[in-house]
Amino acid sequence: MKKCNQCKQKRSNWMFKTKKKKTCRKCEYRWWRNILRLMVRDKRLTPLERLGTRIGYMGVGFLIAGQWSLLPSIYIIGFACVLIQVTIRRQWNLVALQLNGLIAWTLHFINSL
Repeated sequence: MKKCNQCKQKRSNWMFKTKKKKTCRKCEYRWWRNILRLMVRDKRLTPLERLGTRIGYMGVGFLIAGQWSLLPSIYIIGFACVLIQVTIRRQWNLVALQLNGLIAWTLHFINSL
């Protein structure tokens, strides 16, 4: 018999997950905790998401470099790379934002020719 550190009740040893655990299973798994665990997504990235993240970092580098040179081609490359990342991540509001920037700088590039 062990005493739970949450509910302060004495419970048999099988109510604890391991010998070192101080919280009983009943206190550890309340209904709201199960709901919270279901809402959290697994944090492991797929290989496609990892590749998209690296391409996105490269695109942000191009966008930062474009601020000093103001060349439309650098901005177009940067927005295209970041667009790949946010499309893979399914962040649709950012997809619309990146498309807006890509179209704007493409029109600027075409008008400058």
